[in-house]
Amino acid sequence: MGHGHGHGHGSHGVVEVGQRARTLLTGLLVVFGVLAIAGLIWLWPSQSEVSAALNKISDAPGVTYEQATIDSIADGCESSVETPTGTAACMTATVTLTSGPDAGEQAAVELTGPNVHNGLRAGDTIEVARVPTSDGIHYAFNGINRLPVLLAMAALFTVAVVAVARWRGLFALLGLVIAGGILLGFMLPAIIVGKPGMAVALSGSTVIMFIVLYVAHGVSMRTSAALAGTLLGLAVTTTLGSIAVGAARLSGFAEENEYDLAQLAPGINFQELLMVGIIIGGLGVLNDVTITQASAVWELRAAAPEWTRSKVFSAGMRIGRDHIASTIYTIVFAYAGGALTILLLLFFTTREPLDLFGLELFAGEGVRTFASAIGLILAVPITTGIAALTVGPARESHEPPKHSGPVADPAVETDGGGQRPRPGTGSPNHPPDLWCAPPTRSTPPSNG
Repeated sequence: MGHGHGHGHGSHGVVEVGQRARTLLTGLLVVFGVLAIAGLIWLWPSQSEVSAALNKISDAPGVTYEQATIDSIADGCESSVETPTGTAACMTATVTLTSGPDAGEQAAVELTGPNVHNGLRAGDTIEVARVPTSDGIHYAFNGINRLPVLLAMAALFTVAVVAVARWRGLFALLGLVIAGGILLGFMLPAIIVGKPGMAVALSGSTVIMFIVLYVAHGVSMRTSAALAGTLLGLAVTTTLGSIAVGAARLSGFAEENEYDLAQLAPGINFQELLMVGIIIGGLGVLNDVTITQASAVWELRAAAPEWTRSKVFSAGMRIGRDHIASTIYTIVFAYAGGALTILLLLFFTTREPLDLFGLELFAGEGVRTFASAIGLILAVPITTGIAALTVGPARESHEPPKHSGPVADPAVETDGGGQRPRPGTGSPNHPPDLWCAPPTRSTPPSNG
């Protein structure tokens, strides 16, 4: 049987890929890709469909939004609001308008509720609503211009990614931009016009994974193994999520945002929208573990070409178990951080916390978290198995490595007296130490 060669990222050896494995894996991905592209073509909404479905919220006649700079802030307001617990906190900001027909003029803007506690000070830029009234023009606080901070954080993020990951990081950012285009240009509009949510999510997510993985990690059999594991893990997440959403009788209406959206877009199926969230939410963690597992298998094969596939699989799973543990913590703590306010409210109710966890607000997030976590866990053995079957079979120790250039087998080194195992690479009976560099020799090797 003929053999191809798949070069690992960063590997010093050549990992053989059997022609049969290459054909089967490529064929599987071609089927996934064709189905995803067909889904995009079938589900892509026309501009007229989107325009007809959008019921945009309109402001009162004559209202415009302008920028203003705070000159000073004083306690108290002319229109103080009395509440059962006393006078509501209120402050008055004197601002200079920097846009609109009144630019350069000053106005008084009242700050109430949360706006009293957000740390506004002189020199800050805010957005105000210019409201025509029978008594003249009135200005009301509308929001804070946070765009400069977000742009600065985005720039810092980009610099950090490129500085640490270099070209790989730059390509990852490119893939992220393309993925964002698919999400905003296809998936969200298709959901708004009432297309089947799960079909939209699976088609869009599959295309996103093809683009993101191949752009960020290059076109190779290693990346293909990770992609296959990602898509199969996504199928597990989707299946479990769909069963759990139906069994828990979740409606998709957990917060006021869903009710507001239902009034604006009555064609949306909110059960399917919940499933879309589960599918999209599982992409990131799946991508993380599958790439790691495929890379681990490739490095193990390069370091120990004499190992059987089952031994490579077992060693890869030891790495995967550590990754599963750390990733589960990430999922749980990410949810806890995002739902911190809701979790704090549990302490102020007379009902048992376990009773409240059965409410849709908590149950929906629980289903989302558990479905993604189970899909992630099962993606580890799935990807490890695919990668172990894709790399070539064990090679006898006396068989010279096949490669296209003067690349040494990383499992052995020559010092003029024959071949001996390189320190840190192990033997057929002991796992190679992939994390430790071999010690420096005190004497240079002879040229034999």
